[in-house]
Amino acid sequence: FYDVHPGAGPDDEILAVLGDVCGKGLDAAVLTGKIRNTLQALLPMADDHQKLLALLNGALINSRHTRFATLVLASVLRQGSLTRLRLTSAGHPAPLILRRDGTVREAATSGTLIGVLPDIRSTTVEASLAPGETCLLFTDGVTEAKGGPLGEVMFGEERLRAALGECAGLPAEAVVERVQMLVSEWIDDNRHDDIAVMAITAPHTTHLAAVDGHTPGRYTA
Repeated sequence: FYDVHPGAGPDDEILAVLGDVCGKGLDAAVLTGKIRNTLQALLPMADDHQKLLALLNGALINSRHTRFATLVLASVLRQGSLTRLRLTSAGHPAPLILRRDGTVREAATSGTLIGVLPDIRSTTVEASLAPGETCLLFTDGVTEAKGGPLGEVMFGEERLRAALGECAGLPAEAVVERVQMLVSEWIDDNRHDDIAVMAITAPHTTHLAAVDGHTPGRYTA
């Protein structure tokens, strides 16, 4: 699942969330709804990712759900020509940052699952995007997608990094489409877990682009 929460004003931070709930079916759908609703209620605390995640974790523990979730939070703020990011992972694959020269690096954020233990840990890191640079959020369904000649080889982070590196300078929509196309080609007709991708691209204009792989159009702020 994924959500983009605009700030109260044009100069306020935007909070992007991408997450993954363990399992499928009704229970997973109910937990997904609870997480999204709880995050909506906790938006006033979005300036402190650790506090927000701790409160979310407590809400899930108290609800006695038997499933867990992973999340990555991305707070996004325009400052002059740069786009500032605060990134925090809770048991989720770390975001990848694509520079204008095609180099790709992993944001050094990590943390524990949500909804399992009373106390969680997480690390928030900061990064800056120059115009045209992209931060990619994704679920492990991307890297764990199995394909190849026998359908038993994972797509893997190395292929994802290579695919992302080829997208230098492209708009967010094109980055998402390219990654999804390559993963779909890799798995061919094989069934696989849900795949979600979100690209946050620093604009050359006055608008920020945050594009996921399912909702038509784009979010701008």
